Amino acid sequence: MSSAVATFPSYYSHLLPMRLHCGSQILDLSLPRVMAVLNVTPDSFSDGGCFQNIHAALTRATEMIALGAGIIDVGGESTRPGAAQVGVEEELRRVVPVIEAIHREHPQVIISVDTSKPEVMKAAVAAGAGLINDVRALALPGALEAAAQTQAAVCLMHMQGQPDSMQVAPHYADVLADVGGFMAERVQVSLEAGIAINRIVIDPGIGFGKKLEHNLALLAALPELLKHNLPILIGVSRKSLIGQLLNRPIEQRMAGGVALATASVLAGARIIRAHDVAETHDAISIAHALLQAGYGSNKSQ
Repeated sequence: MSSAVATFPSYYSHLLPMRLHCGSQILDLSLPRVMAVLNVTPDSFSDGGCFQNIHAALTRATEMIALGAGIIDVGGESTRPGAAQVGVEEELRRVVPVIEAIHREHPQVIISVDTSKPEVMKAAVAAGAGLINDVRALALPGALEAAAQTQAAVCLMHMQGQPDSMQVAPHYADVLADVGGFMAERVQVSLEAGIAINRIVIDPGIGFGKKLEHNLALLAALPELLKHNLPILIGVSRKSLIGQLLNRPIEQRMAGGVALATASVLAGARIIRAHDVAETHDAISIAHALLQAGYGSNKSQ
């Protein structure tokens, strides 16, 4: 095992079931959860332009909750490879009314805001969001302090580079050590900023500044990244690694995404970010039942 991964502290070793504190709400992570993707953008790689008005977004959120979503992840700026940046005011205009509408209609559901901007974090939480999902792991100026002040949960994701250039030439000497070391550092600075450990989720960032071999290595190494029981989020839905493996266009990647989601939960992931909610929910429910029945417990050590 790489030394970087070995530095992860055993914060959650005594907590069963895992409970993620999302402001005034608590998310039980003893069951794997689907984080349903709701992009209110014109240019996201899969569903861009579909849910830009409040009515369409709320209708879709209601559908996804009925299909088993435990979290609705609202994003107002695409982070696909090559995506253009969006200004603060435009991102606020896109996400805040949608979050307010979902929170008003479904106050029991955890709403996540997919953003890196401190201004958007604060406004989204004030509108009803309980989780900040940041692809930059609270690295932008002011983001760490803003997230700490909100009392929302945070998802710290690894990304090499920036969305507009991250897939140009990603390189790692040891992808597991690099990602593990980055995660340990971001968890530590979050704790020092006043974010309690029961508010933190980590995400290795599949597809963010990584080649196919890097993505596969990280997915294969999830038991190493998870061995100290920090809750892990995995997002693989419709991503390019599925297209590379199966030669499928975006609209034909559901089965591949469900397969990767199932494997991730069997390896210990607790949150799966997905577009195909019903299929993913069913698959990870089966995976959880297998784990409860002792799946993998008889493997030779």
